[in-house]
Amino acid sequence: MTARARAGAAGRDPADLSPALPPGAKQRGVELALLVGAVLISVCGYVVVGLARWHAVPGGAVRYGAGLGGLALLAHLVVRFRAPYADPLLLPTAVLLNGLGLVLIFRLDLETPGDRAAPAQLMWSTVGVALCIAVVVLLRDHRVLQRYAYVCAALALLLMVAPILFPAVNGAKIWIRLAGFSLQPGEFAKVLITVFFAAYLAANGGALAHTGRTVGRLRLPAGRVLGPVVAVWLVSVAVLVLERDLGTSLLFFGIFVVLLYVATGRTGWIAVGLLLAAVGAAAVGTLEPHVHSRVEDWQHPFAGIAAGKGAGQLAQSLFAFAAGGVFGTGLGQGHSYLIGFAMKSDFILATCGEELGLAGLSALFVLYALLVGRGYRAALGQPDPFGSLLAVGLAALPAIQVFVIAGGVMGLIPLTGMAMPFLAQGGSSVVTNWIIVALLLKVSDRARAPRPAGRQPAGGGSWVEGFMTPVRALDAAGGAAGGAAAPEAGR
Repeated sequence: MTARARAGAAGRDPADLSPALPPGAKQRGVELALLVGAVLISVCGYVVVGLARWHAVPGGAVRYGAGLGGLALLAHLVVRFRAPYADPLLLPTAVLLNGLGLVLIFRLDLETPGDRAAPAQLMWSTVGVALCIAVVVLLRDHRVLQRYAYVCAALALLLMVAPILFPAVNGAKIWIRLAGFSLQPGEFAKVLITVFFAAYLAANGGALAHTGRTVGRLRLPAGRVLGPVVAVWLVSVAVLVLERDLGTSLLFFGIFVVLLYVATGRTGWIAVGLLLAAVGAAAVGTLEPHVHSRVEDWQHPFAGIAAGKGAGQLAQSLFAFAAGGVFGTGLGQGHSYLIGFAMKSDFILATCGEELGLAGLSALFVLYALLVGRGYRAALGQPDPFGSLLAVGLAALPAIQVFVIAGGVMGLIPLTGMAMPFLAQGGSSVVTNWIIVALLLKVSDRARAPRPAGRQPAGGGSWVEGFMTPVRALDAAGGAAGGAAAPEAGR
């Protein structure tokens, strides 16, 4: 008698049994092969830039390839022994995005010989990979983070408050600058606040979904349950608004709404979130001069040309995308440097669009989608609610960032000051993104690790049940058919 048949005889749902993963599910060999491909693509991009500019291979190509390959190999070895069941696509995707970012920054450095950013970016990438390795080695179980939810919230608020004491840079107080060293603490705060949201909502998801008053088709949770997480979110957004860091405040709001929806399984929160976001954006865009100027630029990107002042940053970005066409002008042969001081940070996507074209830009978005999708996959396979919410939150961080940044530089929405994950210049950003990858590796390792047959996952929140119900139904139908065919096969 098969395991499914025995489960049916015992009166249990055959889908309640969680079969162990097959012995070959570690897939570390697949990860290594993909890492080799990611490093080779990055080195090829570096060489192509040199050939386009000097008709010769750049002198640092070997050092660049050896450095990036060494970092990738070291991270792979650590994952192989400390997170053997981790998703094999996460690390290669991050290495490829980071490598492409280094290539684009190196290419733009050729236009600003007095301001070279690629060496510093490579150093920060090394620090990011080192911290990724440290997290994978030291964090034995991601569930430990749930114990420190309020500590994470307090640290996040402290990190966000700190830049108020320092002068504004480009209209926003988001930097800490001391003795030539600069840090953007909001980048680290977004990971800490995500951990807090995931831990709190995992502990109170049932109460949020099934208690409180009903207004129309939306059930409003009780204030005593929703109060703490709303208070932390409101304080964080208020601080960010005072610092004029509207990009990060929008990111925090998006994470809050996404995790609230996932924890409760109620689609009404999406509608409420969009409505509140629209009202808040309209208010801030009207009352805050710095934001209002960006809204004006978005509505009239070519106003500077009409006034005889020349093209602004957004107009130059749109020109770059238009010049790229389908296949681009080729690495090293574009003119996106006309954008100005933000070409290596906020507008680096314009260089990608011009020199790699629509095809290259689409491939880049596919890489981001792959990173986000594997995070969601880890969430679906997670046996505990906190791990599921943490994976969703961490995967949603780059998803929201890419949407906001790409929409801004393409003129779809007003521009906000955030860095394209892994791609843009910025030490704090690249380090934080590597920490996100490390946490996703640990979460996916637990999700993919084999569990003894018959052990029921501890999660089972409303959203998990909603996603898994059709899968279980198909699985049960297949099991019934397999159980009927098994005696024939055994004869």
